[in-house]
Amino acid sequence: MNTPNSPNESDPLPPAAPASAAPPTDSAPRRTWLAAERTYLAWLRTGLGALGLALAVGRLLPALIDVSHLEFGLLGIGYGLLGVVLLLIGAYRALRLRTALAADRPLPMDAWTVWLLTIAGVVLAVVTLVMLVAEI
Repeated sequence: MNTPNSPNESDPLPPAAPASAAPPTDSAPRRTWLAAERTYLAWLRTGLGALGLALAVGRLLPALIDVSHLEFGLLGIGYGLLGVVLLLIGAYRALRLRTALAADRPLPMDAWTVWLLTIAGVVLAVVTLVMLVAEI
């Protein structure tokens, strides 16, 4: 027997929680900080990946396919420099981003970083392809 205040067993919805138990709705700043942290970690991973590629191209590849150590060593140095630049730019951008977030200012975007990394990546990719095609 159901009383007016007892829950109805056929009612699929639980009773509503009091308004004071609602979760905070202002989680956007926290999500923005976490996204900035993930972006910084992506810069670190990419920089370390480029350093690993530098080792592979400069040391391992010449030993495996019996090619000139000088040419592939120089190419490895190029990838190593790219890795260092990625690490430095990642740290620079992370600090600028944290400063902007703390001051509640618009997030900075430097066009020079995009162009610098794009040009460096394209140059290294073209040189790598030319060197590999020359070895075929």
